[in-house]
Amino acid sequence: MRLYNYFRSSASFRVRIALALKQLPYDYQVVHLQKGEQHQGEFAAHSADHLVPMLQLDDGTHVLQSLAICEYLDETHPTPPLLPADPMGRARVRALAQMVACDIHPINNLRVLQYLTQTLGVAEDAKNAWYAHWVTLGLEAFEQRLHEPATGAFCHGQTPTLADVCLVPQIFNAQRFEVPLAGYPRMMKIFEACMALPAFAGAQPSACPEANA
Repeated sequence: MRLYNYFRSSASFRVRIALALKQLPYDYQVVHLQKGEQHQGEFAAHSADHLVPMLQLDDGTHVLQSLAICEYLDETHPTPPLLPADPMGRARVRALAQMVACDIHPINNLRVLQYLTQTLGVAEDAKNAWYAHWVTLGLEAFEQRLHEPATGAFCHGQTPTLADVCLVPQIFNAQRFEVPLAGYPRMMKIFEACMALPAFAGAQPSACPEANA
């Protein structure tokens, strides 16, 4: 398999974690978003929205969208599972994952922030305030859900799930934009538990080849 991704893309980070949890080997293909490589060449030909990540399978088929990729990997390589066995557990994990992937991330990703500054002329301070506002609203809601009995050492139970796969990259991004996180004790405890695992630590942006290029 080949993963087309960018080290600071939280969606790409999710898939790197999932692949590592499943211990699946893959070729790492850099798509440098800051250089506009998402609009060029083979990647652009197979990605209509020009967004990372994209997973190319051994037969040349391409799977798009991080949550779809993670669930594909979970269905084709079910051990260890990213989703619980019971329907209610799966619904809860998907809901937590989507709180990040569908509510927080889309209005704070690179193309949105670039549109704010480059097209609308929003000042850097105002852009950062925009980012912090939406991230804070989303993380506050996420923290509240972690009060539920199903929360364990991780977002759901005692092993990482798709919810943790989505949460950790969002925390990394919030830290990079200096969003205060002290008000989320349960979330940060789970973040620390995740980062103690090689699959999460090895997938982080600083471990990617373009981070030090």
